[in-house]
Formats: sequence, C-alpha cells, structure tokens
Amino acid sequence: MYDLVVVGGGAAGFFTAICLAEKRPNSKIIILEKSSKVLAKVRVSGGGRCNVTHACFEPREMVKHYPRGHKELLGPFTKFLCGDMMEWLSDRGVETKIEEDGRVFPSSDSSQTIISCFREICEKHKIEIRTQCGITSLSKNEDGWSVNGPESFASKSVMLATGSTPSVWQMLGDMGYEIVNPVPSLFTFNIDDELLEDLPGLSMPAAEVNIIGTKFRDSGPLLITHWGLSGPAVLKLSAWAARELAEAEYRFEIEVNWLGMETSRIKEAIEEARADHGTRLVRNYPLLGTPRRLWARFSDVSGLDHVNYGSIKASQIDDLIQTLSANTLRVNGKSTFKEEFVTCGGVERKQIDFKTMQSRKHEGLFMAGEVIDIDAVTGGFNFQAAWTEAFLAAENLAK
Repeated sequence: MYDLVVVGGGAAGFFTAICLAEKRPNSKIIILEKSSKVLAKVRVSGGGRCNVTHACFEPREMVKHYPRGHKELLGPFTKFLCGDMMEWLSDRGVETKIEEDGRVFPSSDSSQTIISCFREICEKHKIEIRTQCGITSLSKNEDGWSVNGPESFASKSVMLATGSTPSVWQMLGDMGYEIVNPVPSLFTFNIDDELLEDLPGLSMPAAEVNIIGTKFRDSGPLLITHWGLSGPAVLKLSAWAARELAEAEYRFEIEVNWLGMETSRIKEAIEEARADHGTRLVRNYPLLGTPRRLWARFSDVSGLDHVNYGSIKASQIDDLIQTLSANTLRVNGKSTFKEEFVTCGGVERKQIDFKTMQSRKHEGLFMAGEVIDIDAVTGGFNFQAAWTEAFLAAENLAK
C-alpha cells in the first residue's frame, strides 16, 4: 500500500512527490511514467535551459498570462508563486537568474540542473520511479485506490499529472468527468508568402500581430522561420485564440505591424532619410533597426527595388508604410513541437477544488498540470502553474 501513486513523470508529478516526501518523511511514494523518460518537457524547455518560471510576483498580474484558468489560479498563487519557487530551488542548491524579458532560468543555463535536483531528492526520500508503466484504469475501494496498468498498485491517494494524454481523458470521461475538448495551444503559423521567402532566422524585437476579424492581438519578438512565423508574439496569440483558430481549421489572415510603431513615426523616419540621404537606394539603407535583408524585401514588395530616397513618390511611401505597419498575410496551418506541446482543454475546472487540487467527485484523487483545462502563454507560466498546483496538493496530502 502506497501513500501516493503519482501518474505522470513530468514537472507537476515530480514536484508533488518531492513536496510530499519533504513535508511528511517516510511516505511511501511511487511515480509511474508511460514513456521511457521522465521530465521530458523540463529537459527541452527554453532550448534546453529550462524556463522554470516567470518573474511576476503579484498574483493578480500573474493570472493575466493564463487564457484558461486565470480565475481559479488567483487563490493558489497567493500561496506559492515564482518567488517561492526560486527560493525553494535556492534552498536546495539551485540558483536562478531573471532575464530581461522576465523569464527565469537556472544560473547554470542547463535544464539538467533542475532534473538532477529532483532526482537527488527522490533518491534521498526513496521515491520509486517506474518508466514504461502507463495506466489503463483507476478504481476506488474501501482502502483507497487501485491503479491499474501492466501491473496494479494500491494507494491511499493518487495524483494524476499526465499532461496532454487522450487515453487518460477517455478514462476520466468513463469515470464521469466532463472533459473540455482539447485543441493545440502555443503553435506557430504556417505562411507561404514571397515576403518571407528565404529569410528564416530574421526577427523583429517588438512587432504587433492581430488576427483579422477578431479581437485577438498580441505583441513581442517575431521570428521568421522556414515554414512561416514564430516567436513570442505568435505563440502568445495562438494561446489566447486557440479554440477559435481550431474552429477555423487554422485558415485565417493576420495583420502584422513589423515595427510595432505608429505610422506617423515610420513616415517621419522615411522623410528624414529623404532629406539626409536622398541619393541612397531605399533597399540598401534600412530604417528603424530593421535587419538589412528584411528591409530589402520590404522595399522590393513595395516596388522600391531601384528607387532612391530622394525620388520616392508619395504613393510609394504609403505602400512601404502599409507593408511595415499593416502587412496582411494568409495563414494556412500550424506547426507544433512535440516535446513542448501544450493543449487548451482537459478536465473541466469546476470539478477540481483549487484549494487542495483534489477532485470534487472522488476523495483522494488529485490532479495537476495540463490534464486540467488550464494553459498559459509562453515564458515559464505553464511550469509555474504546475509547481503551484503540485505544492498545494502535497500540502493537503501531508495533512
């Protein structure tokens, strides 16, 4: 008989097990992971550096980064937020740093630092870890729970931290839980347009993107890729509009302000170039910090490939400003990264008590992470939700 069986060897699952073991030593705990590797998202997050949380220390500000779950997470964030997680890591020998954009990483710039910390604590408290051990059913009995898969485990309590796993949602649906239909979130936009052709890797630091015909718009760094557009501006937009874009079958139009500036400021810069550098070719003299190759492309599609600043016509200035500030692009599909895949959807939130993360339907059954219909924009926010939910669950389990 285990005190806790954790189903799912990711961030939320490990942190629940670790926090319970530290709060109530000698607890008998096992983590079951269906794949061959644990902490996979922790390993790949932030390009292998692990974007462990975000430096947002006010709960009311923090919840603004969650398209789904902002109301439910307000209370939990008053109990355990990014500062608490950074302190928790520091107390266990893992120092962190805050980058300019607010993202928090281990000072080592390696996700292995976080993974090693978690594994060492598991070893210290004799937490068992079983890989390639998925589950097929859960059943409640007089003594607690039976967790069934290739083998069965008896436990007083169960933590479901299985992430985006359709088979688990199916199992919970069979147990009477309402499941919000899961769709992708945090994805990039596939765009086939001559403007972007042969320019992968170029980026703009403060672009604005809006989905035409909707209220959805966001801003931030924008990256040109081999398949279209990515970067925080696009990823955040995809999170807020996840359900609407799924309904549109990922066929829609966006308007891009590449510079994130008012048209008056752009026109002013062009007029200054006309006055001071009239003999220079427009395509060879980029303005407003635009990368040279990208500016040359903007100039070409605006019909300015052989025009100098001194002879540029008013209509051509208008075309260039339009390309820079209100560039319409057609999106035909999305791309997601399997390792960092995030979903919008899962167990309907009203079925969870967010003071304890315990199911309102079944005593002794807890849930945390992406199995619940909660998700955030990019930047460490999804991890913070996982740490907070796991901490509250462990606190309740310890009692």
